[in-house]
Amino acid sequence: MHLIFYSMHKKGNLLIVDDNKAIRTTLELLLPTHFERIVSIATPTRIPEMLRTHPDLDVVLLDMNFHAGINTGNEGLHWLREIKKQRPNLSVVLFTAYADIELAVAAIKEGATDFIEKPWNNEKLVITLQNAVTLTRNNQKIKILKELTQEYPKMFWGESLPMKQLRRMVEKAAPTDANILIVGENGTGKEMLAHEIHKLSTRKDELLVNVDMGSITETLFESELFGHAKGAFTDAKTERAGKFEVANGGTLFLDEIGNLPFHLQAKLLTALQSRKIVRVGENISRDIDIRLITATNCDLEKMTLSGAFREDLFYRINTIILHLPPLRERGEDLNAFADIFLSKYAKKYGKKCDTFTISALKKLHAHTWQGNIRELQHTIEKAVIMSETSHISADDLLITKTESSKNMIHNKTTTIDEMERELIHKTLMICNGNMTEVAEKLGITRQTLYNKLNKYKL
Repeated sequence: MHLIFYSMHKKGNLLIVDDNKAIRTTLELLLPTHFERIVSIATPTRIPEMLRTHPDLDVVLLDMNFHAGINTGNEGLHWLREIKKQRPNLSVVLFTAYADIELAVAAIKEGATDFIEKPWNNEKLVITLQNAVTLTRNNQKIKILKELTQEYPKMFWGESLPMKQLRRMVEKAAPTDANILIVGENGTGKEMLAHEIHKLSTRKDELLVNVDMGSITETLFESELFGHAKGAFTDAKTERAGKFEVANGGTLFLDEIGNLPFHLQAKLLTALQSRKIVRVGENISRDIDIRLITATNCDLEKMTLSGAFREDLFYRINTIILHLPPLRERGEDLNAFADIFLSKYAKKYGKKCDTFTISALKKLHAHTWQGNIRELQHTIEKAVIMSETSHISADDLLITKTESSKNMIHNKTTTIDEMERELIHKTLMICNGNMTEVAEKLGITRQTLYNKLNKYKL
């Protein structure tokens, strides 16, 4: 039998493992005023079970001896090793009435965070455990950072006038905590720009957490963003922190914000206004401190006028609006992009090609690049694969002819939705219905593609 106590205000989830009931009772009275949750068990054999069923534990306060007459501390060292095998980043504070320097040194070498001698000083015990909580959470952030952070390419600004103007705006806005909305067509590099803003911000040493709003199903929206308690719904077998919590202290990037259904926009707005979230299945309010960056290829202002996007949410997210220009407006930068991708993929595929023929460059400049930089990148990659010489020829560039974007813009009967529908339809035909390839060419996720197919009844 183990006891669980909750606190609304303090942070840190502790597991106490001690066979002395009087000690457990004392700690169960003392610690809940300082920590969020206390789990207490009498036997160490239950430790593996507790680690599995309580994945959000921050600290284990572990007794060193569990059998009468044995005070070597070997049992504590054994269970310390077992904890570290299962949860290497979890802090373990050892608890013993028979402390000595040699045992303390051995415990630290085995991975213990600290050592507490019985009888203890209450203030020292609480401070030691609070420090251990901080250590665990810092280790978790480092782990998440390694998992989430790729070697993200450095932003290539180029020499075009629109990008020079954009760069000046970014350099002014990035160091602030102002909410930023990035607008631009698919494939223009909105996610890369979000990473660049984060790197230039005061939060650069914390996480940037990317959420593709177009790929989150409506049923899992709250769970993904706000987290959930164990048992909150059928598949909630463990507790889980949402993206807001993971990004706490850093930057939250909500990509494709225009795809968020209207009835879910109010829930997002509430979290942004109150700076608090509540996990699904809980009633505990958790403070959040995030810098918000959003991005979309939709005309949100038009959507607010039509009632498809909440006006209050629109004004909440767009303190600063950054327009990322399409590749066709960055003519001076196209050659540089092509050279960057050529060098990258020649190295990746072990090819010696390092130049473009004049006819190849003319072909690149003649194309409208509706998929923008992402389309150019995929085109160069395919060209490198197909090339058999030291240069990329026009024949190596497998570019599909598309209607001029200027003609589409000047066609008064063509709406943005009609343009998008036609583009998706043509890409489906070109890719013979291969959804993965269609999504890649369009620069969107498969889930977003399915949403658009349903929207346009394709």
